[in-house]
Amino acid sequence: MRSVCVAGTAMTAFGKYPDRGVRSLAEEAVTGALADAGAGINEVGMVFFGNAASGLVTRQECIRGQVALRRIGLAGTPVVNVENACASGSTAVNLAWLAVASGQCDVALAVGAEKLTHPDKTVTFKAMESAVDQEELAEIKARIGAEKDGASRSMFMDVYAEMTKQYMARTGATARDFAQVAVKNHHAGALNPKAQYRDEVTVEEVLGSRPISPPLTLLMCSPIGDGAAAVVLASEEWARRHGKDAVKLRASVLVSGAGDGDVAPGATRAARKAFEIAGIGPEELHVVELHDATAPAELFLYEEIGLCAEGDGPRLLGSGATALGGRMPVNPSGGLLSKGHPVGATGCAQLVELTDQLRERCGHRQRPGARVALMENGGGFVGRDLAAAAVMILSR
Repeated sequence: MRSVCVAGTAMTAFGKYPDRGVRSLAEEAVTGALADAGAGINEVGMVFFGNAASGLVTRQECIRGQVALRRIGLAGTPVVNVENACASGSTAVNLAWLAVASGQCDVALAVGAEKLTHPDKTVTFKAMESAVDQEELAEIKARIGAEKDGASRSMFMDVYAEMTKQYMARTGATARDFAQVAVKNHHAGALNPKAQYRDEVTVEEVLGSRPISPPLTLLMCSPIGDGAAAVVLASEEWARRHGKDAVKLRASVLVSGAGDGDVAPGATRAARKAFEIAGIGPEELHVVELHDATAPAELFLYEEIGLCAEGDGPRLLGSGATALGGRMPVNPSGGLLSKGHPVGATGCAQLVELTDQLRERCGHRQRPGARVALMENGGGFVGRDLAAAAVMILSR
């Protein structure tokens, strides 16, 4: 397998765009990423287009990538449409990595694009609901209490609320801990011009915001939004020929959830394999982007991907190590909580942030001297595990 580099990245600002569709958003991200890479459109050998919800939100069920990219010169280039719930973007990157590493092409493009806003919010919530086993939907809703008020929020907030209560009982974590995650990530997002929400918040504001699914409040939950991000992957040889000081993609791992099997969570299995492939340990990481769909999820994932021992998530947060200015900032982009979560775009957007960090172009969000970075992106649920989990490690 050949070494693979991240040659270029770009993303739109995340937000609510009633007058823009997936095509407009994807075109902006792709043209920006190709310009960043210094790659011509004719050099792209394959395209992997990540999108989760268009079939249910915009009714573009099939040929999503071909439709979105047909007007910018990619017509005729092989396009693979990728759907893997909230991990659609990272799955697209994993497939682009395979295409380049295997020698199928020298340059591959991974795109994540999503249009989630809709005049009828229940359309969006129903689309999110599709990311669980539909044959078990009634059983899941009964277990988590979603059937009581399911039309007013994403069912996944009820799933996370159940997980949060279990985590609190197991570790002693408090609602104030979760509020501090939101404060941390909104502080970072306030410095990110691409973030959907750029307001600082206080612990009291987070705790006092509208209840969503107790103990989760509004400011502990990622918002609905629209956006796109794109990543150009290239062989090391291509990067060298083009004089690119590119970021190395040292490990790209994708796993499926084990459902109710007695094995480690998907994020844990993906992280362990990624560390093994990259030949490093968690203590060597300088910056991390992970899937904080809710504030408590960030603490769960600290433990699951090995940033700290089981039960030590609140302690790691309280140490300041994961904040801007800490030894290992987590979600310096603002994370899903502040930057936003247009689900199919999220995985690619995480790589945009990490590539910018390793290239030292993040301004006041910059982790000085960042050389090694990790991203984790999860999607859907099967049983009590993520349906898909991706972990990637990058370095300079």
